[in-house]
Amino acid sequence: MTAIKPLLIVVTGRPASGKTTLSRILSKEMRCPLLSRDEFKEGYVNTFRFSQAELPAEAAMDVYETFFQTAGLLLSRNISIVVEAAFQHKLWQPGLVPLMDLADIRMVICEIPPELAMQRFIHRMYEDANREKYHGDGDELARAADESLVISYHAPDMPVPTLRVDTTENYRPGLEEIVNFTSFIQPF
Repeated sequence: MTAIKPLLIVVTGRPASGKTTLSRILSKEMRCPLLSRDEFKEGYVNTFRFSQAELPAEAAMDVYETFFQTAGLLLSRNISIVVEAAFQHKLWQPGLVPLMDLADIRMVICEIPPELAMQRFIHRMYEDANREKYHGDGDELARAADESLVISYHAPDMPVPTLRVDTTENYRPGLEEIVNFTSFIQPF
């Protein structure tokens, strides 16, 4: 009998590229849990009742480690999942590589021009008055262009099937093709 690994669908891209929206759709279509790094961070902030600016220095690493421990636990229990974050190669690739032994990984990279990402980022920041408390978006805006994740995003480079999706307006390729790429669900 061939061993079957659970699916790990990694949805990534620069901030404000549409990752969260697409990952929620994929999670629903595939009927599997979604782990959102931003939601882990928001839970952390809520626990300590601090704003992003008041969090201890180790908070980011605590969230990072918890995110990957949770993903590893679910995958080790044969639960397919969708994970979503602005996975940058340098920081996130070391956390993703060990999961290759546990799962069949497919990566979906949401792509939009950096200028449009910045417009969406600013719009999102002003639409949600509480977002600054959880994410420190003002700090991101204050960074120099070459340091800003919105502008200088670098996706993880891994030897896994990867689909690049233009999210400038709708999805290219279309949603059906994205779901087909991320799924191995067979009729029962």
